[in-house]
Amino acid sequence: MPDELDLLRGANPVPADGPHFGDGPLDHDAERRLNQLLYGSGPFSRRRTRWTWSLATIAVVAATALTLLFAGPNTTPAVAAPRPLLVQAGSTPVPLARMAELADAAAEDGSPKLLKGTHVQTWSMGMSEDKPPITLPVERVVRWQADASHTELVVATDPRHPGRPVLSEGDGEPGLVEDGHVISEQTFGPSWSDAPPESTPPHDPGRLEAYLQEAQYQSTALTTPELLDAVRVLLDHWTLGAREDAAVARLLADAEGLRPVGGVTDRLGRPGQAYVYDGHGSRQMLIMEPVTGAVLGLENTATTAEPEWGLKAGDVMDYSAWMR
Repeated sequence: MPDELDLLRGANPVPADGPHFGDGPLDHDAERRLNQLLYGSGPFSRRRTRWTWSLATIAVVAATALTLLFAGPNTTPAVAAPRPLLVQAGSTPVPLARMAELADAAAEDGSPKLLKGTHVQTWSMGMSEDKPPITLPVERVVRWQADASHTELVVATDPRHPGRPVLSEGDGEPGLVEDGHVISEQTFGPSWSDAPPESTPPHDPGRLEAYLQEAQYQSTALTTPELLDAVRVLLDHWTLGAREDAAVARLLADAEGLRPVGGVTDRLGRPGQAYVYDGHGSRQMLIMEPVTGAVLGLENTATTAEPEWGLKAGDVMDYSAWMR
């Protein structure tokens, strides 16, 4: 089993050709990659997170477990892992090639425009060898200003259970906090980068494919799982415009093994079309807006149990829902 140092080397948060290597603090992308290791969001979320829980924290989680067992449905705190999204019975799957055509049609007037920054809700599972898995729901809003400065707001909230307590990680130990609890609020000074995913993404499918390869530090064609991870990274940095949505849809239409399964309602209550890729030990579900072809969400579900980590087949390991 790889230790944390192996995971850090694999993530390569500060590549030798990075714009700030050896010359100042980590850039935004490096911070994101480190956060993926520490907090389990994004493509490294399947890594095992080890927490040292205090007696007080164990008591909180134990009390929460009792609440889940004995309290009524109106008093249950929002700490349970989300269930996999279900395809609507009788819904008609829309082929990805058709979705790409719809996205092209929606992009004819060029509106809406590309916007740097993101608004995303995530659910990420943390696992340890001696405690049950827990899911941490987080909402993150990144907004860029005209002077190239930006702000980042991160709050603990679960839109599935508005107003209820939320499980969050504080000082390395998970515990219940109020819905909407501010985890961090930061302002970053002006910064520029000509490297993906910080640089402006193109809306030509061929150029966008090369852009995503560079963002993932690869010089060869991306596999379907790698493409889905690259799309996640892109949407964690940019709110795509109609033309960029169309380019992404065209790339996804050419991806091998990504099959249409029908209509779904995502975790924010939005209708979508679902596409599934079955990998080794996991299933990725892509959710797209049925009219514009924009990516609404990505879900990663375990298909193989790992009892030593408390992971069961059907557990949602991570989920992202992007908003505009």
